[in-house]
Amino acid sequence: MKELAGRLAALDPDAGAALQVISYFDRLIEGRAGLESLVRGAAVLSGCPARLVDEERGVRVRVEADGLRRDDGGPLDPAWPSTPLTPDGPPAVWLERTGVSDGVHAMVLERAAAAARVVLDRTRGRAPEKAREADPASVEVLLDPSAAEHARRQAAVRLGLRDAAAARVVATAEGGPLVEAVPATGDSTPTTGGRRAGIGPAVPVGDLPASWAAARTALRFTAEGTDQDPGPRTVYADELGGLALLADTVGPTTEPVPDVRALERAVATAPWVASTLNAVAFSTSLRAAAAELNVHHSTLQDRLVQAEHWLDWPVHDPHGRLRLQLALVLRRLHRNAAR
Repeated sequence: MKELAGRLAALDPDAGAALQVISYFDRLIEGRAGLESLVRGAAVLSGCPARLVDEERGVRVRVEADGLRRDDGGPLDPAWPSTPLTPDGPPAVWLERTGVSDGVHAMVLERAAAAARVVLDRTRGRAPEKAREADPASVEVLLDPSAAEHARRQAAVRLGLRDAAAARVVATAEGGPLVEAVPATGDSTPTTGGRRAGIGPAVPVGDLPASWAAARTALRFTAEGTDQDPGPRTVYADELGGLALLADTVGPTTEPVPDVRALERAVATAPWVASTLNAVAFSTSLRAAAAELNVHHSTLQDRLVQAEHWLDWPVHDPHGRLRLQLALVLRRLHRNAAR
């Protein structure tokens, strides 16, 4: 293949490059490469950041042109070249570039999508959201701890969970609960459909009511991820630890503690306060917080002086930072008190 690509490149550089792209992705498929490796190949071959976005399966992978995975990225630009995984599906593989795309870029998109489809079908099957939301009555029975055991077993069979060793429940901010099997490796990405979600722990199918309760608690710790409601859009119940106990102390009629009231007053004072305080509270350092906010370090320092004045407590020292973290978490619980 390399010899043929070399000869073809001498006659037609674009055709030779396209053949090399085909060969590259064929080798990845033969080697049973993962999704990140496929997206990395698309990024390096195209010379620009690449993304794989499959909302139905909850997959979002982004790799920079240098081959390093940064984050899941911000909004998608419709002007970027893209291609779907299936003929009638939404765009799923994206190249973060503008301008005219050549034949090589088109080939990278086509082969990356084909390879991703193979990997997704092998590792995750069809989108579990569609499979598990098709019968909401069965889901309701399966997650009802008061339902008879035989009724819940029958519901599990109807939902395709007869042979599942473990499953989990995803509680979303909109829509009903999602129930999905968890592979033995435990490394599958939960389905969220792009919505805010609390992820329950993987448990035996018979214990799914407990996973549902934990998922609903985790959902209360989520945020919209906006400047006015910063924070994680997805929270795993397994990772809450002792924080889960806080959810029992905040209900629809619970009065906010003074620190939460001070935080709300500060947030109402300037549009940057909520995102700035959230970054300072949960980043590893002030410089990391400044990088997350995309502001200069000195700008962040000036903002903190103002924010500390409005809060009436310092956030630089460990004790003040802990107060701020707790106030931010309690604010989320109050905002999601009805869940």
